[in-house]
Amino acid sequence: MINTVQKIADTLKKHQIEDAKLEARMIVASVLNVDENNLFFECPPLNEEQEKQVAALVEKRIHHYPLCKLLGKKGFYKYDFSVTEDVLSPRPDTEILVEATIAEAKGSKAKKILDLGTGSGCIILSVLGDVDSLQGVALDASSKALAIASQNAQNLGLQNRVDFVQGSWFDEDIVSRLGNDFDIIVSNPPYIPSKDIASLEEEVRAHDPISALDGGEDGLRDYRQIAKISNSLLKDGGKIFLEGGINQEKEIAAIFEQEGFSLVGILKDYGGINRCIILKK
Repeated sequence: MINTVQKIADTLKKHQIEDAKLEARMIVASVLNVDENNLFFECPPLNEEQEKQVAALVEKRIHHYPLCKLLGKKGFYKYDFSVTEDVLSPRPDTEILVEATIAEAKGSKAKKILDLGTGSGCIILSVLGDVDSLQGVALDASSKALAIASQNAQNLGLQNRVDFVQGSWFDEDIVSRLGNDFDIIVSNPPYIPSKDIASLEEEVRAHDPISALDGGEDGLRDYRQIAKISNSLLKDGGKIFLEGGINQEKEIAAIFEQEGFSLVGILKDYGGINRCIILKK
């Protein structure tokens, strides 16, 4: 088994795949349906069918098909989430948004949270998983994304604590559909300027939904709309937690301040980038 993993790792490395040995273990473990950490303990050699499955996965990976979407899952915060090409792959950059939201929910005794643009559900489900007193609502325009998020809720045993709503923050009736009694709003909206989409890494550009990436001409289109509706969605004193792109934090804060919000703080992600913008109604 060690030799098999090493051969796969060598192949991946030749095609500029970072963490080649880890990915090789993950691919083989996925086919064998075992935990990657137990791969070298009492695992039988691959049979002929399994070798074909591994070869097919490796072939896709060397052409930079995202590993998480090959395997159908991605670890984020404390949990594993099902992912497909219908949802944005969860990223470590977003974990600071989750941690800040959890801290607010626990400290404020919040009861209800809204996730705008839920995708896989990784943000709201991570928060609900840590804060037992919360109920959630998750909005997404994509029915396929909502199906994935709903499945993730089922997998985590949280299906009774979150309602999934199909719609857009640009819909005229969205406030009446969602309600006006939220203590917290959390959102990771599209924020990449349209002109920059073509220069994204292939794994992102070709395999994440463009609708979850493209934030319009300046990348701030969706923040303007979210700012317009958030006053009507949040209770007085409620807070909104937003993810932003590199060097966007001041402009995002200004957009919300123009709608009457006050800036609470800006938090860096673990790469040192100003990532999480926190505002209060």
